[in-house]
Amino acid sequence: MNCWEYTRCGREQGGTKVAELGPCPAYPRSGNTCASVAGTLCNGTRQGTFASKLNECMQCDFYNSEEYQRN
Repeated sequence: MNCWEYTRCGREQGGTKVAELGPCPAYPRSGNTCASVAGTLCNGTRQGTFASKLNECMQCDFYNSEEYQRN
């Protein structure tokens, strides 16, 4: 499962939020490892590098989900 499927953020290609927020930098190849990709969305805010967003990611439902942990 990809993060945009899990979170329904709408930033995948053709998504409802692409015009407003731009496409997700994790799309299409890194949706299952989004924590390692700079510029992903968290709680409506674009995040920076992995090092700067690690604390946020560790609290993320998707990051802590079985779907993410399988990767």
